[in-house]
Amino acid sequence: MTRRIFTACLGTETNSFSPIPTGLSVYQQTMLVRGGQHGERPNLFGVPLIRWKQQAERLGWTVIEGLAAFAAPAGDTTRATHEALRDEILADLQRALPVDAVMLNLHGAMIAEGDPDAEGDLLARVRAVVGPNVPIAAELDLHCHLTRQKVSSADILVIYKHYPHVDVVERADEVFSLLKRTLDGAIRPVMAVHDCAMLGIYPTTSPAMTAVVERMTALEREPGVQSVSLGHGFPWGDTPEVCTRVLVVTDGDRALAERLATELGTSIWDQRDAIVPPFLSIDDAIDRVLAATPDGRPFVLADTADNPGIGAAGDSTFLLQRLIARGVGGFALSPLWDPVATALAFDAGVGARLAMRIGGKLGPASGAALDLQVEVKALTPEGWQPFGGAMAPMGRMAWLRANLGNAGPDDATALDIVVNDHRIQSFHPDCFSAAGVDPLRPRALVAKSTQHFHAGFAPIAREILYVSAPGAGSMDMAALPHRTVTRPLWPRVADPARGLL
Repeated sequence: MTRRIFTACLGTETNSFSPIPTGLSVYQQTMLVRGGQHGERPNLFGVPLIRWKQQAERLGWTVIEGLAAFAAPAGDTTRATHEALRDEILADLQRALPVDAVMLNLHGAMIAEGDPDAEGDLLARVRAVVGPNVPIAAELDLHCHLTRQKVSSADILVIYKHYPHVDVVERADEVFSLLKRTLDGAIRPVMAVHDCAMLGIYPTTSPAMTAVVERMTALEREPGVQSVSLGHGFPWGDTPEVCTRVLVVTDGDRALAERLATELGTSIWDQRDAIVPPFLSIDDAIDRVLAATPDGRPFVLADTADNPGIGAAGDSTFLLQRLIARGVGGFALSPLWDPVATALAFDAGVGARLAMRIGGKLGPASGAALDLQVEVKALTPEGWQPFGGAMAPMGRMAWLRANLGNAGPDDATALDIVVNDHRIQSFHPDCFSAAGVDPLRPRALVAKSTQHFHAGFAPIAREILYVSAPGAGSMDMAALPHRTVTRPLWPRVADPARGLL
């Protein structure tokens, strides 16, 4: 049977405490694609759209591709940008009518000026256009805000299971399969949500969270269960429904969906302390590295609060300040977002030695700028690193070696800093090697990331240390300065009310 499917993408991960506004240029720099022209190196958020088109066309279906817009995490999307992108998608949909289904790739944590649930607003408006009988399916990032508006406006929602996000394609396939079975009349999806009333970051590489993912997968094998997801929530989004929520999709059995959502949500609540990773202070992490005898593998220190992937600037200097103050070398950091320092290095050329002011440019959350004597060791006109089946651009990159005064020129005593002009987190050791730094030579690598670095760095890491430094992505969940979040949430409140939405 020939069917007409409309696809589109809109999303970003809004950090309400980021100093960087999200205007149209951020979408243009990240992903702003019309007519499905994703190119040879598609953005990760373009991958599900490509996958859906391939699967639909194999079935002889017609795919009408609307706007695909995604922005690197930062602050609230400006009102004008949000409305322009949203309205373009809706206009694309109107021109595509009639359609048999709508498939949207969303992040789920997008906040716009005047709209705390921008993607929920899009889903509601799409529903108003297509009516109650056209199925709407969407894929969401696990750091989504699983709001009432999203759930009531869609027929099928599927959320990544893994953090780092290594299952984007797998979840896209799940969305397509559920939609096809819905269109074929084989299933009638219904959804239930359990509110865990928790704030936190839960890497699925920990044993406790691995067990949660395994439990979700096992539940999906039970009769009538179509999909089970955990929306971790995005704690740095200042929006009323921020929290951790369980989502269960069943075939027409709402009671089953509600029971399983409650059971899994209660289990996650019971493990709340175990699923949060241990965070070390900067000095404790440095001490851990210095106390270890080198064995040819680097420690990996995750600078979690300055992760561009959660909306931080990526230019904070707090960890570098402590290394310099203590005279500690043998560390390398990549990338530090500093377009000015990058441009100066390219102007100076490889081998140049010069005084340079590095980092600390976007306010208190970035720390103080560092005045260093550096040598330009290497320059990369266009750097890339892999992530989730896609390639992530790093822009121009410059490897700078800082002179700490008492340090020699060798790898064991050097402080190596990779600056770049494209704001992005550390996904893979290639963020070092692309700039000329051998990631196996330093005794420790500093990654500007919270968890997405894990899949790439774990194979070479002696040990991974999660560092709690100051920054726009503070891991002190009880102290996040929310203004619109008024309901009790753990860990601010020891035992908040929990239950079905």
